[in-house]
Amino acid sequence: MTKLYIVATPIGNLEDITYRAVRVLSEVDLILCEDTRITKRLLDKYGINTPLESYHAHTSEGKHKYILDVVLGKKDVALVSDAGTPTISDPGVKIIELVRAHPELEVEIITVPGASAVTSALSISGLPSSEFLFLGFLPHKKGRKTLFEEIAQNKRTVAFYESPHRIQKTLKRLEESLDEKREVVVARELTKIHEQTIRGSAREVGLYFESHPEKVKGEFVVIVSAR
Repeated sequence: MTKLYIVATPIGNLEDITYRAVRVLSEVDLILCEDTRITKRLLDKYGINTPLESYHAHTSEGKHKYILDVVLGKKDVALVSDAGTPTISDPGVKIIELVRAHPELEVEIITVPGASAVTSALSISGLPSSEFLFLGFLPHKKGRKTLFEEIAQNKRTVAFYESPHRIQKTLKRLEESLDEKREVVVARELTKIHEQTIRGSAREVGLYFESHPEKVKGEFVVIVSAR
């Protein structure tokens, strides 16, 4: 049976990869990735020579057909994202949909677990995580106001991703929406040299970034304590 491996890759430090992931990436016939340049750096570190093909949110229908042709050719394929676990707030989920739409291909979908920014941030946040709501990347415009209202009313820990371009606006909206007692944790550059976690009220965290504009870069995970 043909195999499609969903392989987690490092979110920062290139050593954050499992032995199994290195073996699978070495053994498959093809690796689908968001940016071949980024994945090539990972492969070079571990001496992996498997061919790469790009796959991202704007992949054409023609590329989809090519991927199916590869699978139809009985080749094993690995899917990776630029960082972390594929399909989690990631366009790779379309590959799963594509394969499931063609059961005649008899493809076995296999997870190779590893790094994930949201679980990594939750693990060091100090906030309860037996239950949590993950919102992925918040929408830029439509539905954004509704989500902040939902976060304010939620009785579970809430986690989401944010970009450096919007983190300060987001913290301002959280300040306007949340009770002052609600704790906000922002984790940035996880597992990288400049990894940092900032805790406090939404106002306190917002003021920190206002006074440290040089820290407003990288990738952010925002976690909000339960109501």
